[in-house]
Amino acid sequence: MNKKIKVLVAMSGGVDSSVAAILLKEQGYDLVGVTMNLYCGTKASETGCCSLSAAADAKKVADKLGFPHYTLNFKDEFEKQVIENFIDEYKHGRTPNPCIRCNQFLKFDLLMQKAKELGAGFVASGHYARIDKSEILNTKSETNPCLPAGTAKSEYPNYKLLKGKDDKKDQSYVLYRMTQETLAHTLFPLGDLTKEEVRKIARKHSLAVAEKAESQEICFVEDDDYIRFMREKAPEVVKPGNIIDLDGKVVGKHEGIAFYTIGQRKGVGAHKGIPMYVIKIDPGENTITIGGKESVFGKELMAGEVSFIDGKWPPKPIKVEAKIRYNSPVADAVVTPLDQGNAEVVFTKPQMAITPGQSVVFYQGEETIGGGIIR
Repeated sequence: MNKKIKVLVAMSGGVDSSVAAILLKEQGYDLVGVTMNLYCGTKASETGCCSLSAAADAKKVADKLGFPHYTLNFKDEFEKQVIENFIDEYKHGRTPNPCIRCNQFLKFDLLMQKAKELGAGFVASGHYARIDKSEILNTKSETNPCLPAGTAKSEYPNYKLLKGKDDKKDQSYVLYRMTQETLAHTLFPLGDLTKEEVRKIARKHSLAVAEKAESQEICFVEDDDYIRFMREKAPEVVKPGNIIDLDGKVVGKHEGIAFYTIGQRKGVGAHKGIPMYVIKIDPGENTITIGGKESVFGKELMAGEVSFIDGKWPPKPIKVEAKIRYNSPVADAVVTPLDQGNAEVVFTKPQMAITPGQSVVFYQGEETIGGGIIR
């Protein structure tokens, strides 16, 4: 039955997307592999998903498994949607997460459009997350040929984005901007696997990428030289300025606000023998404010660009578990919707380093229900 269903597999050349392709191939899907050419500089790091060897590695896997592979040039779109936003956020004293925008605008927008052009019903990737499709939008089997017999049906879609089974690799945080439409046409084959299980599958199939290292977080910063990247792309945010204390007294100098983030300890030093942390970045005054560790904690934040995966705006405050950055644990909180697109989030316990520009993502148990940008 799956032989009639074409799936566009996003392949970065790494072990995760390669094993995702293996699993889908074993399930009988008609696969087309695609590597997105997003950003490849003259010294692209070999650990990055945009490295010079990524497309070549992906093609080798596709050839081995017996399906076509293409490289698509999305450089202009990546520059506009991800890199320009990344730089703009730093200009405003915020610390962005480019992976979230890349997933939203490239992998589950442009790639979804390309899938439709190629007649593919689904886009698949190697993300560690799961999709619950127990309730569906279309009731006619011919519009949903892949759904198992007896699947519950409802007038409205109710797809759910769930955490990956592997807590250490769960990537639901960077996927919170997915919608009912994108969930309906997405497959995450690795959602029920651990990283080690994925590598074992790759070894079993003798894939050269079985032991390939993890890609770096910011794939477009060549050689992980973040300072050089910002000096070249945004010299205006790399100008020296004052470091001040909570009383506004100048206590030091910084080399540029782009090199600091809320809660940062490294490079700040001590003041009167007390370890200091970055607690505020003021791009207008070009200042970094520092304070003791207790000053880094807060219980409230305002979020903008808030969205909910079910497409519905809550009519009243809701209880959630929220994450304020990718690697932070979830914490109990109450989300109060304000005007459309904005919300107030109040935590039960103070959180360390609530950072403007990062995303706050809302969970209820295993389900990712939405999130927004910390402002």
